[in-house]
Amino acid sequence: MRICWIKAGGLVPPDFGGRIRSFQMVKELARRHDVTLVTYYPRQDRDPHPSLAPLFANLVLAPLDLPKSFSLAGACNYARLLFSEHAYSIQKYYRPELKRAVASLFQTEEFDAIVCDFIHPGGLLNWRGKTPIVLFAHNVEAEVWDRHRKVARSWIWKIASYLEWKALSRDERRYLRAADHVVAVSERNKQSFARHIDSSGISVIGTGVDSEYFIPAPGAEQPGHVAFTGAMDYAPNQDAIDWYARGILPLLRREYPDIVTWAVGRNPPASLRALERAIPNLHVTGQVDDIRPYLNRACVYIAPLRSGSGTRLKIFEAMASGKAIVSTSIGAEGLPVQHGDNILLAETPRDFAGQCLRLLCDPDLRRRLGSAARRLVEEKYSWARVVDGFEQILRSAVERRRGTPQAAAAS
Repeated sequence: MRICWIKAGGLVPPDFGGRIRSFQMVKELARRHDVTLVTYYPRQDRDPHPSLAPLFANLVLAPLDLPKSFSLAGACNYARLLFSEHAYSIQKYYRPELKRAVASLFQTEEFDAIVCDFIHPGGLLNWRGKTPIVLFAHNVEAEVWDRHRKVARSWIWKIASYLEWKALSRDERRYLRAADHVVAVSERNKQSFARHIDSSGISVIGTGVDSEYFIPAPGAEQPGHVAFTGAMDYAPNQDAIDWYARGILPLLRREYPDIVTWAVGRNPPASLRALERAIPNLHVTGQVDDIRPYLNRACVYIAPLRSGSGTRLKIFEAMASGKAIVSTSIGAEGLPVQHGDNILLAETPRDFAGQCLRLLCDPDLRRRLGSAARRLVEEKYSWARVVDGFEQILRSAVERRRGTPQAAAAS
């Protein structure tokens, strides 16, 4: 098949969940088919995207000069686009040079299928054209902002999150209804989307993990070390570390005063840096080249998430690394995990601290949970297996358009 895969926000470095999932899947798909990758993103020094060219039949890059989010120019841009056709997180990318690049591609090239990766490229595509479009929805985007609105402490963020939630709800409905098929990453997300379209038009493709890259290293564990990984410029991750540091960590330190916490991920805001300075043995690393050393030294991996949507690749990576994990139910949402079998779940600061203490003090329990977690992802969740299902969905969408339907895509 000739496939066009279009994604906002860039593809490399694969340093957070959605980007990792997209990178692994489109890379595997390009081994099997003729794939054109289109991606647009804020312009950056030493842009790594040109290095992707050998992986794809065609690579269309659109680095954009966007204002910094928390700057005067960023605030002015937000105000200018606040009541645009699309939500701000979508509309901010739609510069004339991007629209020209995408229009030129579709005028000169023909494809069997188009993958709209997240809803953000939706306004750039002709949903009524002859080429089937599969919407790959990693999250329920509106839900991300609704949850953020509920946990935000600042009234400004509450208002901004409310407006983004309303706008994304509208955009999400529009593109769900326009797509030839929708791919969700969990049954729960499928149920959310099924409020707007027939469930027969939605398939679930689970999260994968590179179980050869992430492997257990039990000899590297250091007593009392706890780790969290994730992009720190993503609001749900910021809230997770803030909630942990203010509400959970003080309870842990009463019983385990030597606990050391690592929050690993790019672009931590000033608020998290302030927490790092104020709290002993809380380390906020910023960007790292490799998260594995931080995972390996941790006795316990934590996912104290109270917002966000989709499925958390960070948990699969920790599982592949053989880690004992404590998560909220939102953190583990959509993943095939069972409390007490391969993960521990907790919802309140006291319960979360209690589960962490259990693991910190019980190496046998850590080993049992970590081994069960590793077995699960090793046996069922390789990226090649995930892409097998995605490939079938694309083939079915193409055949339906041609009038020779195959068997329905797996749900």
